[in-house]
Amino acid sequence: MISLKNNLLTVSISTKGAELQSIKNPTEGIEYLWQGDPTFWGRKSPVLFPIVGRLKNDQYRYKGKNYSLNQHGFARDSDFQVEEQTATMVRLTTYATPDSKIYYPFDFQLTLTYTLVENTVNVSYFVKNTHASEELYFSIGAHPGFNVPLTSDTVFEDYHLSLLPKQTRQQIPLVGSYLDLNHKALGQTNTEMALKRTLFDNDALIYEAKGKNTFSILSEKTPHAVSLTFEDFPFVGIWSPPKKEAPFVCIEPWFGVADTTDFTGELNEKIGIQCLKGAETFSANYTISLS
Repeated sequence: MISLKNNLLTVSISTKGAELQSIKNPTEGIEYLWQGDPTFWGRKSPVLFPIVGRLKNDQYRYKGKNYSLNQHGFARDSDFQVEEQTATMVRLTTYATPDSKIYYPFDFQLTLTYTLVENTVNVSYFVKNTHASEELYFSIGAHPGFNVPLTSDTVFEDYHLSLLPKQTRQQIPLVGSYLDLNHKALGQTNTEMALKRTLFDNDALIYEAKGKNTFSILSEKTPHAVSLTFEDFPFVGIWSPPKKEAPFVCIEPWFGVADTTDFTGELNEKIGIQCLKGAETFSANYTISLS
């Protein structure tokens, strides 16, 4: 386990999946990150790569061949190596292997960098196509869960979501695990959204995102809050397990989404898919701010 610390936060990260394990305010004794109770959801903050969401029948097709790949891909269960570490920063990397090429026939480097700056955790993605000439198709995204409530004297329904800038966004509904683009509509994200269980009756709330956004979990009953800021991620999901009393909410910026209900299965035609030509690179980052 990797530990980072400054005067406001202590953070731990696992080399398995390069996954955040804890974000604590040691002075206040508050754990912000969901701790992975499998009764509700056994993960904490998995890295979604090389797909986001679920493929139809857990399969895709590339260059005439069919491949199987589970929901959200395999990076969350991959072993990462520490490339560099200081008291407040760690950089972890994983690469394609002979095993990964059985279900994902691409050469790649995936690097996650976590940096503490005062009361924020900066999370950076770096993807490199390590093949000189073949294209690399991928999606990548975040899935951090945050404890709600954050304090013992508040409850889930005391909190609300604030989505900045205050504007309507295109919302894409789900049919089962898949996107229903035919019924995309404006979501009322231009006002505060009270947290209630029924918000998630149909699973995740999925929005198209443009420019810079800050999504926050707040309560008028406590000064403690979580904000996630991201720029130019084309999609974002908000999720808590439907039909359960799960004490957490995920805010998930994505480069990519689940298959659509009418998707043909061709990877290079998948909505939100990213493409790197030989030796090209991709980078993105988001920040988690705690109060």
